[in-house]
Amino acid sequence: MAPGVSRVAAPAASAPADSPAEAAGPLERGLAVLRIVADAPHSVRPGDLTRATGLARSTVDRIAATLTHLDHLRTVGRDLVPAPRLMEFGNAYLHASGMSRALRPSLDRLARALDESVSAIVLDDCDARIVGKAVPPGRVIPLGFRVGDLLPAERCAAGAVLATGWGPDTYEAWRARRAADPLDETFPAVPARLAAPAPERTEADFAAWTAAADADGWALDDQLVAPGLVALAVPVRDPDGRPVCAISVLAHTSRHSGDELREHALATMTEEALRIAGELYDTSKTTAVPPDAPAYADAKPELGPSFLQALARGLAVLTALGRQRGGLTLAEAAEAAGLSYPSTRRNLLTLRQLGYVDQLGRRFLPSPRVLELGYARLSTLTLADIVQPHLTELAVRVRESASLAVLDGTEVHYVARAAAQQITSARIMPGTRLPAYATSMGRVLLADLPEADRRERVDASRPRPLTPHTLTSPDALAAALDRVAREGHALVEQELEAGLRSLAVPVRDRDGRAVGAVNIALHAGPEPPEHTRETLLPALRACAARIESDLAVAFADGPVQTG
Repeated sequence: MAPGVSRVAAPAASAPADSPAEAAGPLERGLAVLRIVADAPHSVRPGDLTRATGLARSTVDRIAATLTHLDHLRTVGRDLVPAPRLMEFGNAYLHASGMSRALRPSLDRLARALDESVSAIVLDDCDARIVGKAVPPGRVIPLGFRVGDLLPAERCAAGAVLATGWGPDTYEAWRARRAADPLDETFPAVPARLAAPAPERTEADFAAWTAAADADGWALDDQLVAPGLVALAVPVRDPDGRPVCAISVLAHTSRHSGDELREHALATMTEEALRIAGELYDTSKTTAVPPDAPAYADAKPELGPSFLQALARGLAVLTALGRQRGGLTLAEAAEAAGLSYPSTRRNLLTLRQLGYVDQLGRRFLPSPRVLELGYARLSTLTLADIVQPHLTELAVRVRESASLAVLDGTEVHYVARAAAQQITSARIMPGTRLPAYATSMGRVLLADLPEADRRERVDASRPRPLTPHTLTSPDALAAALDRVAREGHALVEQELEAGLRSLAVPVRDRDGRAVGAVNIALHAGPEPPEHTRETLLPALRACAARIESDLAVAFADGPVQTG
């Protein structure tokens, strides 16, 4: 078994009473495979999955083929890795729960005001799941866990705050979890305990801490979650006064003691928690918030027996639940997923049994547990991480070097690159900066700006002739940028360097703003520029579209972080 791949029990052979085994089995097994690949600190081979799950290799291969076709997993050689689209399940929870809309502005304000990392944390069964995070601007090494990380309730201030609303069933689940994992080894986000404390003492201490949090309206964690860290948490309450979320600020003990952090942050956090509660329970804001979640598309005719329809349908239902704040009724879920009523019902029952869906009256919505499906790992991807596999694929396809750059002032800043193995390939590396006015990517990005901003940056560049072909006059550059804006691409012929031709297209965010540009650079050989445009532009645009699809999922609740 590969390191980091833990063995899990094979999925139960029996299905829910209302759901036939042939429908529930593939969905349950597929989610088990997703969990393993998401949790592994490295890529995972199908053989590892066979040993970890106890499933037949043929079953693992069909699951992997289906998940790869759905773009939840990708292959690197013979290995499987999570793909950014896997984040759509976590996004569905954040949209349906209203957390994405309610939390972001408040967390950003708190991080700026307190100059510390802040998180939003909800109850997931008997433990604490991080569902939102913000870090102070400019902090080189920000503290904090990742969105999606699970923390032991008894080791974090947020857990004590949330436990004030626990009932007997939750306490029983918590005792069982503690007995099964006394050293917290199943919580990779926190250091494992060095020794197991007596269960009776742990429960007594936690009960006392919870009672104090209930009485005070806040809880303080002084190096319980990890050495050197102190955290303060306050509750966000529903209209009946029950804690539905905790807002937590985390600081290093070199910056604040526990008492200093409480003095510094408590009043501001309490005020912001009231704002979040108002946003969450404002009934005028239960409008649809559709992520880009396509309805189920049957790939059986295309892929044949390797495509598991039952797995694909179940995942389509899970994603569809994020289409509307507050979740969907069964009929609404069927319509959103593009499936029949009976099929949707069977999948909802299975997902609810597995803990990935909650039911509130007639409505179903994803539970915080869906964040365990790779969200923490994928939420830390950089722009370079996301675009690199697409650039590599493009470079292999066209046999020319491909790059992605962002606009920084008057320059383009190379973020990622895939170089073709050719004698004439340009020697450019990520981090390289070039004048925007003389590059294809720079012109694509300049052309997307408002005219006044565009003109100001070109003037500030003080264009000079880098080769005899370089456009330098303001009028000529303005005309070139107008053409790029109309045509949606830029072709630059030997303006940056003699013998170098470059073709670029924009990469846009969910709002249609160009946040980067992708290009192909090649030798300006005997073929005319029009030949390059005709032969390479379709592949370049297809690459940009794939990058945009990943960015839309990875940055569904905020601006694309370009670095």
